[in-house]
Amino acid sequence: MSSSTKMSLPNARPYGFTFPPATTALIIIDMQRDFVDPNGFGSIQCGNPEIFSAVRNIVPTLQKVLEVARSIGLRVIHTREGHRPDLSDLPPSKKVRQVNAPHGHHTMGIGDQGPMGRLLVRGEWGHDIIDELRQLPGEPVIDKPGKGSYWGTDLHRILLARGITHILFSGVTTECCVTTTLRECNDRGFECCILSDCTGGFDQQMVTTSMDIICGQDGLFGYVGNSIDFLSQAAKSQALTPPSTPPATEDTLQSIPQLQKGYKSGLLDPEFVVSSVFERIERYKNVDSAVWISIESKETVLKSTKALSDKYAGKPLPSLYGVPFALKDNIDVEGAVTTATCETFAYVANTTALAVQLLLDAGAIYIGKLNMDQLATGLSGCRSPYGTPHSVHSKDHISGGSSSGSAVAVAAGLVSFTLGTDTAGSGRVPAALNGIVGFKPTKGTISARGTVPACKSLDTLSVMAPTLAEAREVWYVIDSHDALDPFAKSPLSLSLWKSDFRGPREGGFTFAIPPPSALSTCSKEYQTLFDSSVQRLRSCGGRLVEIDYTPFALASDLLYNASLVQERIASIGHEFLLANLESLHPTTKSLFLAALESDLKPWQVFQDQAFQTQYTMQAQRTFDILKGGIDALLVPSTPCHPTIQEMESDPLDLNAKMGTFTHAGNVVDLCGVSVNAAWTEAGLPFGVTFLGGSGYDGRILDIATVFEQAVKSTAKS
Repeated sequence: MSSSTKMSLPNARPYGFTFPPATTALIIIDMQRDFVDPNGFGSIQCGNPEIFSAVRNIVPTLQKVLEVARSIGLRVIHTREGHRPDLSDLPPSKKVRQVNAPHGHHTMGIGDQGPMGRLLVRGEWGHDIIDELRQLPGEPVIDKPGKGSYWGTDLHRILLARGITHILFSGVTTECCVTTTLRECNDRGFECCILSDCTGGFDQQMVTTSMDIICGQDGLFGYVGNSIDFLSQAAKSQALTPPSTPPATEDTLQSIPQLQKGYKSGLLDPEFVVSSVFERIERYKNVDSAVWISIESKETVLKSTKALSDKYAGKPLPSLYGVPFALKDNIDVEGAVTTATCETFAYVANTTALAVQLLLDAGAIYIGKLNMDQLATGLSGCRSPYGTPHSVHSKDHISGGSSSGSAVAVAAGLVSFTLGTDTAGSGRVPAALNGIVGFKPTKGTISARGTVPACKSLDTLSVMAPTLAEAREVWYVIDSHDALDPFAKSPLSLSLWKSDFRGPREGGFTFAIPPPSALSTCSKEYQTLFDSSVQRLRSCGGRLVEIDYTPFALASDLLYNASLVQERIASIGHEFLLANLESLHPTTKSLFLAALESDLKPWQVFQDQAFQTQYTMQAQRTFDILKGGIDALLVPSTPCHPTIQEMESDPLDLNAKMGTFTHAGNVVDLCGVSVNAAWTEAGLPFGVTFLGGSGYDGRILDIATVFEQAVKSTAKS
């Protein structure tokens, strides 16, 4: 459904509740056996079997609302109240207050053994959601230790990551967990509405009073609506929806949303899509033979695809069901060779990288491995013994690196998305030079286990896709904390911000750009195109402000002109490099040789680490919106688009120039996304990158989406 489409509940209190389905979530609170079925914690809490049994009356209505919400594209989020088996997250006050009441009816407390297992304890039968409302694959379940849903959970980050601005509430109990969570959401800027006939509680007077409080005083905390209005509005919106997209032809690969819709409607099947993918890959070899390192056999992929189809026959489909993807060849798949385009380094992986496994679990179909700059060292795409891929838009121009094949495979429509890596810009540069989206999440938020390291403290996986929406869908799947990754960040340590229900265009945002001295690095045409992009972003609601760009510039210099480059030797292996230096690509060899022969002093390492800490603190403060910081830093993704011949003639200095605006990203812990902004007179893409502070991924994606829509709107007109 279009992001501009609006729905409303005209009979809501205190007045009509209007919401955009594209940024609205349905949150279903605690519809667990423990609260809805007899013999659980809820029945003890209620103390009256007749009243308790009446609460289940909301289930049929909520079932219908849930079904319709899914059909119109609302995000669905479930919560479950419960505690760790050791009760380490259970405050004594919550455990004993009610059972200690002198004249109360609470004969059992949290953690005690009940007919459905220990009461309100995670993993027990009673803790799970009832069958009628069970979550589907891809729908987040928030396991909360309290009545509200924010303490000890990542609900806030999940909402922000998905760009949620409006929330419809349902579930139990109205007087407790439902309204507690709603009020917490209100504090964080979300526009909230309870569906009155989709919520229930154990004290009708308290239920009524609780909802009156929510919408009282002209909407102090939010709105109270009903399912009748919601279902009526949804029916009208579905009547206006265009007919299903016909099956793809062998010449096109439909977008992820189109594939999802085609599979759901039965107009597409994964085996047809896979066959067409292999046909396109084979044809594209005549255009560019250097894109792939290895491709799974068609028979093997079709066999796994058939198994996937059988597994989900007649069942709800996971979010990336039947979506073909490929990997940069420094990411492991069990049983496949990982080369990092270095034959002496190659090995057969004995495990699958966690991020890849999450994609497979979500139904995505693995096709093969893609070319890259050797050992992920370079931004040119011209440092591979397997050949040099060229830009999709010109056989004479570089594809960019180091995730060269990953960008070309997406831009050429060979697969729906790819995973690359990004240490110094390797996911953003090639995306820009091929006219697609390259998203570099905050480092430490995507598991790097199962990836050949380039620089362990700076590496992150990146997502390449045709559009921001598609990159975002992939990100939702792999954005999972990995407790076994030593460089992982705890979700609770990441930055959060208040939501603006108006969205970036209406609510506005602040952004900054590099100073003229930095922008002068760009070609004249790129400078002109960047100026136009700045004006376009201002027309999208952005307010341009000045910042001190110094920490970003100094951090960029720190990456290759200081001791940090030595970490690459440690990551690849000092002994390996000494033993295999002569077998490396000539440019890769010269880079590592220079580092190995450096007269670096040990104290310089600690000095540069101190500088990095200082620049990171200054950069993060630049994005602290609670202290007057900006929402985004807009930069050209690259300063120019060299030809392959130009890059081969000047492989070091020109490569360094390509990272002018990307090198600082991971050094000072930024997130970033490159999107296509315009086209040069020669018909080549020009990309800009939106950079944000650590954890601000959802915010920069929201702003970049408004920009992307403006670019597409201009192109259509």
